[in-house]
Amino acid sequence: MLQRLREDKSLQGTMLVIPVLVFMVGLLIIPLLLTTVVSFGQRSPDGGVIYAFTLDNYIRLFGINFSCESGAPVCFDTLYLDILTRSLSLAFNSTLFVILLAYPLAYFIARAPLKRRNTLLFLVLVPLWTNFVIRVYAWMMLLRTQGVINGVLGWLAGMIGLDFVPLEMLYTPGAVLVGMVYEFLPFMILPIYTSLEKIDNSLYEAAADLGANAVRTFFRVTLPLSMPGVVAGTILVFIPVMGTFIVSDILGGRQVILVGNLIQRQFLDARDPTFGSAASLILMIMTLIVTYFYTRKFGFGEEIVPA
Repeated sequence: MLQRLREDKSLQGTMLVIPVLVFMVGLLIIPLLLTTVVSFGQRSPDGGVIYAFTLDNYIRLFGINFSCESGAPVCFDTLYLDILTRSLSLAFNSTLFVILLAYPLAYFIARAPLKRRNTLLFLVLVPLWTNFVIRVYAWMMLLRTQGVINGVLGWLAGMIGLDFVPLEMLYTPGAVLVGMVYEFLPFMILPIYTSLEKIDNSLYEAAADLGANAVRTFFRVTLPLSMPGVVAGTILVFIPVMGTFIVSDILGGRQVILVGNLIQRQFLDARDPTFGSAASLILMIMTLIVTYFYTRKFGFGEEIVPA
């Protein structure tokens, strides 16, 4: 057996893949199948699951009501659809702002002298050493009515003799957006930096020899060659933002409900695992659809050769 393993390359590959397959099947495929089965069940009075095929959870999620008080055959309640739409909009906005902030910083690091790059990357990674929740609570100290930002603004207003009314920044969609951008910014910087750092300097020299200025060089050389990093970073940011609930729970309070909060509360508070499972699957499907069309449009890590 050992002799065959040493000589058979395909068998070696199979043996290397088996641990990964066991991990994927045991911790991903089976739980996903169980979630799918539960999503078609019914909630029992004690918060358990009655395994019976029904579409009631999905009908409820999309706001379809066949028992209308007005007497109409079908009416719609947009509560849960609004939550899904809000989550999708926040994920798009967060990803866009993260790209706009991360790209210049990643470009600066990639073009910095070699001795300074490790220091700059170290500074980017330092926040990740702190617990995710602690970093979110730090933003509470900054954004609350008696927080640091309002304190500084009040001091500046007093210096010039103006009355200052503290800004209501906490528990707003803007606060959640700021928290999302801050939390996931490093996950965009690193892939973009990796792509930018690989660009050969001779390409910039060739562009300059051909008469291209800095702007034209950026759009014809730098940006196309760094797109794999942008695509990878977008996936690393968009997918977690769609499912996270900690940031919106802390910085948004009960005012900003996302689909992640909806799922959490269905499992922990409402004790309705069937509806929570249905919401989980819809969230996954929405994320897969957006990711599929995005990668079809911009590729998925392959090198893009400038025209």
